[in-house]
Amino acid sequence: MTRVLVLGGTAWLGARVARAWHEQGAEVVCLARGSAGSAPPGVRLVRADRTQPSAYDEVTGPWDEVIELSYAPELVTGALRALSHDAAHWTLVSSVSVYARNDEPDADESADLVDPRDLSQYADAKVAAERATVDAIGDRLFIARPGLIVGPGDPSDRFGYWMARFTGPGPALIPTTAGRYVQVIDVDDLADWLLLVGIDRRTGIANAVGPPHPFSAVLEQVRLTTGFRGEIVAATDEDLLANDVGYWAGPRSLPLWLPAAYAGFARRRADAFGSTGGTTRPLAMTVTRTLEDELKRGVDRPRRAGLTQADEFEIIRTIMATRNDTE
Repeated sequence: MTRVLVLGGTAWLGARVARAWHEQGAEVVCLARGSAGSAPPGVRLVRADRTQPSAYDEVTGPWDEVIELSYAPELVTGALRALSHDAAHWTLVSSVSVYARNDEPDADESADLVDPRDLSQYADAKVAAERATVDAIGDRLFIARPGLIVGPGDPSDRFGYWMARFTGPGPALIPTTAGRYVQVIDVDDLADWLLLVGIDRRTGIANAVGPPHPFSAVLEQVRLTTGFRGEIVAATDEDLLANDVGYWAGPRSLPLWLPAAYAGFARRRADAFGSTGGTTRPLAMTVTRTLEDELKRGVDRPRRAGLTQADEFEIIRTIMATRNDTE
C-alpha cells in the first residue's frame, strides 16, 4: 500500500490533499498540531508541535510521498532533517509570490525569484523553503507554485467577498477594472493535481494557476450568479486610496484589486501545470460553489478581507460628493 505523509492536513488545502490520497487507496498520515481541526475520515492524525525535535518520532518512514504545506523556516528544515532520507518523492507547496517581479505578463517558472533576506516576509520565506528543499531532496522533488487558491472553505475571504457582497443591497463599490486580471485555482482542482504529481512522481516546478480572466469578467460572472441588480459604483485608484481602502486583502480592502504596476501577477503562464495533468473547472462553476459556501457560512459574518457595509456606503457617499463638487 502507498504510504503518504501530509505535513499539515487538517486545514483547508491540506485536508483536501489528504482526503484525495485516502480515496486513492493510500495509507495517509497527517502530522499537525490539529488546531485547525481533525484529519479527514480514514486518515490518521498525529498531533505534534513541529518546532520540537521529537515531532517526527511517530512518523518514521519509509514514505512513498511527503507533502509539505508549510513555509516557516524552522518547520521546513526540521522536516527535511527528519524525513528527507525516508521519502521516495517530496512535494513542496510554494507560491507564485516567490517571483521578484509582478509587472511581466506571461512569465513562466524561469522568472527571477525574490532574494530571501527577511524570512519574516511570506515571499522570502517561501523562496528559502524552496532552496532548502532542493538542497535536501534533489531530483525527488516537485515544487508547486499556486496562485490565488479559491473555493469552498477559503479562510482568506478574498474571492468570496465578492459573492457575499453581491448578495446584498446596492450600491456596490468596485475598483476600476480596465487592464486588470484575476487568476485563480479552485482548491479542489489544486488538490486533485497535487495527487497526480505525487502518483506520477513528477519532478520540477510548475505554477498552479488557472487562465487569466479580466477582472471585469469575474465581477460580471459574480453579478450573474448572485442575481445582483443594484447600482455598481466604480472608483478610481486615487479615490480608493484617498479613502484608505487597501489593495488585495485584509480589513478595509477591496479584495483582488492590485496596483496597475502588478499587471503580470495574475497573468502567469500555466504550461507546466497543464503538461503535468493539471486542469481547472470553468470560472462559473467555482463562483457557484463559492457562493453556496458563503451562504452556508453566513455572508454577514466577520471577514478577514473586504469592506464592512457601513464603511463601503460611507466611502461611496464621500466619493460621490467629491464628484459632484467637481462637476
